[in-house]
Amino acid sequence: MSGSSSVKVKKVTQFLNRKYGTIVWWNASTDEVMIGAVLTPQTRWENVEKALRYLRLEGLCSIAAIRDADHATLENAIRCTGFFRIKSARLKSLATRVMDELGGIGAMASQSDDDLRKNLLGIHGIGEETADSILCYGFSRPRFVIDAYTDRICRCAGITTNRHALKSLFEKVLPHDAGVFQQVHAHIVEYAKEYCGKRRCKECTLRTLNG
Repeated sequence: MSGSSSVKVKKVTQFLNRKYGTIVWWNASTDEVMIGAVLTPQTRWENVEKALRYLRLEGLCSIAAIRDADHATLENAIRCTGFFRIKSARLKSLATRVMDELGGIGAMASQSDDDLRKNLLGIHGIGEETADSILCYGFSRPRFVIDAYTDRICRCAGITTNRHALKSLFEKVLPHDAGVFQQVHAHIVEYAKEYCGKRRCKECTLRTLNG
């Protein structure tokens, strides 16, 4: 792949769109997206799905329920995602801030994109990746998610910029639409699971585009 980073990003997104087309990925309530976004780091998505099922069985798959949940019950439900004590504490911080200080999810939905992101980043344990996941998938805001999959795939395609600049690149190149951002990120995740996760590097077409 030659040319500027913007051209490379366009070629990557076009290739992935041809490969996967329209897919449904992470179609869930705002509560569930927020919980899942906190559970996602440093684990496989399959483990997050398992934890979400356990939380539903315990009646804890909502921000309000998480705030009032017994610590031991919450930790046990999400144990399969790893670092469960840390993630439990982060979920508690998120739920308490949302319910007690930000007026609940309904009130948050009325905030501007920038204010909503600022408030999320102000919660202990919520970093940029988690905040943008919540914004994009939970509140349908046009904020592109840069995660380990995106970073790895872009580097394989010859895009070696830092994560902050990479986020700006995607948001500049793509139509400013949350649905588009969701699709592109979903394509990246599916491709990474299919190739990176199975160490099929020699079969990776994106590496051949890097030239």
